[in-house]
Amino acid sequence: MGILEDTGRFLYGLVESAGRGTILFLQALAQCRYFPRNLDKFLGQVFVCGVSAIPVVAITATFTGMVIAAQTGTELKKYGLADLTIGPIVGASMCREMGPVLTAICVAGFVGGGMASVIATMRVNEEIDALEVMSINPVRFLVMPRLTAMMIALPLLTVFADFVGILGGALVAQFQVGVTYFVFFDYLKWALALRDIAFGLVKAWTFAVIITMVACEQGMSASGGAEGVGRATMRSVVYSFLLILVANYLLFSLVYRTIFTKVWS
Repeated sequence: MGILEDTGRFLYGLVESAGRGTILFLQALAQCRYFPRNLDKFLGQVFVCGVSAIPVVAITATFTGMVIAAQTGTELKKYGLADLTIGPIVGASMCREMGPVLTAICVAGFVGGGMASVIATMRVNEEIDALEVMSINPVRFLVMPRLTAMMIALPLLTVFADFVGILGGALVAQFQVGVTYFVFFDYLKWALALRDIAFGLVKAWTFAVIITMVACEQGMSASGGAEGVGRATMRSVVYSFLLILVANYLLFSLVYRTIFTKVWS
């Protein structure tokens, strides 16, 4: 019973956080009309959300592409299909699935946790209350620049991850599987569809909203001093991971199979 109670309590907190995050997202969208006034904060957040995460994303994507190529190439080589399929498999896997998902998970842990801890520290130190006393909207000052920056940075990071992941797969195909670069990219360019790339970008935008809203919501609702900051950071990372996985499945089932396959059929 204790395990069931803890699971129910955790799920309740996850749903509650998702609900508060949705409200916060709508409030942030309403504050976007003040975007020009917060351009300096936006540029700073673009660096935090995008540039600082490039090394982590590059390493993750490179080895992901290498693993996909090694695993699939080894098996397909037994049936003489490696030349025809390894390029399309690596390209489609990276652009449609592994690129956006792993990039979002890296950013959720590397950037989202830090975002939550900063806002949570401001909350427990009553700095957000001070903003409200000075008639400064905390959503406009803290949330909106982070949301807009993440919605730009994460898709760009996803494209970068797709590129380096495919390059990593091509290296493994050349030196481990025995498929030359020319054959790898020749079959890749014919098999990789525009809908795969577009769907990956739609995923990235969705994940950007999830990461930012969960992090900001957890930070804004933090309490209890230093321990509260730690709890908010931990919950931000865990909730983001779970919601990314759930959204990933829902996007494929409800968007890709019903919209993308019909538009680019």
